[in-house]
Amino acid sequence: MEEQEDARPYKVVVNHEEQYSIWLADREPPAGWREDGTHGSKAECLAHIKEVWTDMRPLSLRRHMAEARPAPPPAPVAAGPTLVERLSIGTHPVEIGLSGEKSARELERRIAAGYVHVRFTGTRGGTELGIAIDRDRTSVGGADFARASGKVKLVGRLVLDYVPVECHAEIDLATLAGTGNLKPIGG
Repeated sequence: MEEQEDARPYKVVVNHEEQYSIWLADREPPAGWREDGTHGSKAECLAHIKEVWTDMRPLSLRRHMAEARPAPPPAPVAAGPTLVERLSIGTHPVEIGLSGEKSARELERRIAAGYVHVRFTGTRGGTELGIAIDRDRTSVGGADFARASGKVKLVGRLVLDYVPVECHAEIDLATLAGTGNLKPIGG
């Protein structure tokens, strides 16, 4: 009943902590408070406060809580293709990895021993893979190892990131470089 009888004009005031209140319109706001520009009946001013003052926490508390809150975890990065998937698409620059003497003759010895290192040079840092040569599918027919001319086609198997794969590489004996790719074995 008291609210119905109070027909005096009011204004909305707000303090530095963004806390709201009403004040009689004909009076100066108390120290530390300022007008927000809303004037009207007591009911109108209270309705305005209810609409705009949605977070009752003082501004200093909201700021403190925002600063104390741990940063949200970074957005998940969309998983790209795996190394095996990337190296299975198209062909990639490769070179033969030989420790010691880097020659066509040394490559010939490694092929005869059944194990060769092939480095995919286009990956971050270069991905060097040791492959067990498949003698039935490796082709050295057009190669002259003594003159370091011609090309060899290497095929070998290995496991990369728990995936059994075949490595296929065509190598120019003059540069011991060429192109290659991987092919997953099985399903």
